[in-house]
Amino acid sequence: MKKLLLFGLMMVILLVLMTSCAPGDGANTPENPAGFFAGIWHGWIAPVTLIISIFNKDIGIYEVNNVGFWYNFGYYMAIISGFGGLAFSRKRRRRKDHEE
Repeated sequence: MKKLLLFGLMMVILLVLMTSCAPGDGANTPENPAGFFAGIWHGWIAPVTLIISIFNKDIGIYEVNNVGFWYNFGYYMAIISGFGGLAFSRKRRRRKDHEE
């Protein structure tokens, strides 16, 4: 029971930390646009911010105040590495399991 409670507490803390820099939270303005590293971060937390955006209309999954190509590149790189990397890992494990 203690492990479950600790796990739940850690998940809540992780969720709060992950969404503290969510796209559309007002941290980025046209004078201070989001850059490459913000794009990577926003790509990594995109699944979480998608769910949050259902309940909070101010939060989006993409920062509109960005520097352009470099933000888009970081965002795309994070999305592909996060989801594509997992899919490749699963395929590799399945092949190893079938060979044995």
